[in-house]
Amino acid sequence: MSEENIEVPVAELSYEQAREQLVAAIAQLESGKLGLEESLKVWERGEQLASHCQSFLDAAKQRLEQAKKSE
Repeated sequence: MSEENIEVPVAELSYEQAREQLVAAIAQLESGKLGLEESLKVWERGEQLASHCQSFLDAAKQRLEQAKKSE
């Protein structure tokens, strides 16, 4: 995950962008190449990204449930 990606507020990302950044964050953390401070920053950003993605999925699920009820 590059520095410019971290500067974009999570709330402004689409689901796809957030998911892509989350996958990159996980790869960085799993690589074991980051120092403690950088790992913490990536972890915190990853938590925000995961929550943002979950919000999109929850909203999609709600829309599907509403569509089923209206049939």
